[in-house]
Amino acid sequence: MIPEPPPKVITRLRDGRIHAYVVGAGVYGTLEPAAVFQPRDGEEVVASVVRQDLERVVYTTLNGVVCLTHAGDLMWAANFEPHSDIRHGHRPGCVLSLDGRTVWVYRPDAMAGRGGGDQWVVHDADSGVVLARRELETVGHGAFHHVHPVDGSVYLDIGEGQDGSVILRGTVGADSEPEFVTYPWQDRCLIGLAPSGHQFMTVDHGQADVAFHDHPDGDVLFTLPVEAFGYDPEESFVEWSGGYLTEDTAIVTLGGESQDEEEWFRHHLVDVRTGTLSGEFTVETSNPYELVPLGDGSWLTGDADGDPVRWSCAPQPSALPHPAAPTSPYERQQP
Repeated sequence: MIPEPPPKVITRLRDGRIHAYVVGAGVYGTLEPAAVFQPRDGEEVVASVVRQDLERVVYTTLNGVVCLTHAGDLMWAANFEPHSDIRHGHRPGCVLSLDGRTVWVYRPDAMAGRGGGDQWVVHDADSGVVLARRELETVGHGAFHHVHPVDGSVYLDIGEGQDGSVILRGTVGADSEPEFVTYPWQDRCLIGLAPSGHQFMTVDHGQADVAFHDHPDGDVLFTLPVEAFGYDPEESFVEWSGGYLTEDTAIVTLGGESQDEEEWFRHHLVDVRTGTLSGEFTVETSNPYELVPLGDGSWLTGDADGDPVRWSCAPQPSALPHPAAPTSPYERQQP
């Protein structure tokens, strides 16, 4: 049985400030920020993460990583040296470990013009001391972190533009040497981990298929090409979005362009136990990346003001009116 996960804390950057939202049990509809953090003067935030207790924020800029208290006091900061004046093409990222003790920072140093390759650095969350550093052979523009919900290992998906995508996994124990593993692909983008962490989902960098892999070795469990969803692979493709709606159901997004040159996209459900399709997931969103599945049968979209909105297949008294209901066997089975 999968244990009940703690509430998620997500962030959005609005008007130069970091808004933190708690996605907990029974909280649906438009989410209100539970805490708001003001970055230091003159700093432009690229990515951010807020601690579970909402007392600290960690954020990256183009030239460093900063940790502040809710009151705005500086806990620690680390500059990326040498300073880069390049404004575009490199976006450093950060994430907190599952236990909140470490901060993992991806540095796209190659595109920033710092010389050498990129770096993946692990800091002590309280002091900022560097606990581990991995020199990478990538030339990435940015990356996404994914924290394993059970063993605490951290996945990193580095996007190298037209050159593909590299996926790594790192572990740092209290009494053990850090371990870093690079998966043997240059052409797969990591989309998300299952709620139990038993598997993960990737999309081909060329957008020809979606695959599901065993954790941690990465062995492919099954692959679904564009044709499996009933589309012409010459005219359609798999979007680099979606994820796990529940432990047994994933959302895969297909897109393309109509004869009138209008772009379209549709969300589809996949039963990851059998590798079969479960129907279309009809949700009104403005783009294929707005829908964010949370793994517990709920998902996020955004409102006109930039606040996240949480929805669920099951009726919720506190929720706003639902968007178009999912038309699938999965939806009809909800209590």
